[in-house]
Amino acid sequence: MPGHVGADAAAVALSEAPDKSEDLVLVVDVGTNAEILLGNKEKVLACSSPTGPAFEGAQISSGQRAAPGAIERLEINPETKEPRFRVIGSEIWSDEEGFAESIATTGITGICGSGIIEAIAEMRLAGILDASGLIGSSEQTGTARCIQDGRTNAYLIWDGSAEGGPTITVTNPDIRAIQMAKAALYSGARLLMDKLEVSKVDRVVLAGAFGAHISAKHAMVLGMIPDCELDKVTSAGNAAGTGARIALLNTEARSEIEETVRNIEKIETAVESRFQEHFVNASAIPNSADPFPILESVVSLPEVNFNTGGGDAATSGAGRRRRRRG
Repeated sequence: MPGHVGADAAAVALSEAPDKSEDLVLVVDVGTNAEILLGNKEKVLACSSPTGPAFEGAQISSGQRAAPGAIERLEINPETKEPRFRVIGSEIWSDEEGFAESIATTGITGICGSGIIEAIAEMRLAGILDASGLIGSSEQTGTARCIQDGRTNAYLIWDGSAEGGPTITVTNPDIRAIQMAKAALYSGARLLMDKLEVSKVDRVVLAGAFGAHISAKHAMVLGMIPDCELDKVTSAGNAAGTGARIALLNTEARSEIEETVRNIEKIETAVESRFQEHFVNASAIPNSADPFPILESVVSLPEVNFNTGGGDAATSGAGRRRRRRG
């Protein structure tokens, strides 16, 4: 059930020990349900948010699991709007010499969770995507890679049709699926911050197999996680698995986790009225209400709006950038 905080969260609490932390740490075990811990040695809260399978490549038009051939990293040149990417199984970027040879056995087969996160964040940074999640037309964005897709637009990453391979695009339904997933994750974290009456966290730990591969900058551009110094966002890998091994090999740890779990306060997101409010705000990229001053000191987000019905009005805002906060 979406509100369930169970064994995974307990194992993560054992391995990451937020209850022993001096500073305020947010631990997110990213999966179909995001299990979230927030606290320090004074108090720890926990909740679960129903993020769904989009982060794992499901519900995404060109999505797939993280396997050889999947696009896992992606950058977009903000001037030319041209993408470059890396696929699992190769260390060479797509615009570098030797790329074709390096993927000869795997090909380019789709895009996995970390790849779709980076693609959407890079589209936002390059002015291809507006804050509401709309992809601009070729006229609005100035690139032929933005192609018509029904009543909306899509961004073309790779056209493999000449070689008999797939055409990989990011569509507006893909954007919506990620928006819903990241809004659920962020809203859970934000709700715990409300409960502790804090406006910021000191550090963020991303756990889970998927969490190990997320770029901190791109996650923050999307608004997946609260504003935080980028070097304070770290990965713990499979923290639940680590916690399970600790409990298996250390009998004292089993008593410790029982005590820890008793002291963690569980928050049910489903019955919290502010969760929906945070969810609506978090559907924007990065957010329509919460400020991200640290992020804005690192990147500039183009002030584009493609919900205009015409190219001229939207294009006129394409060169303007949100001012960096001092």
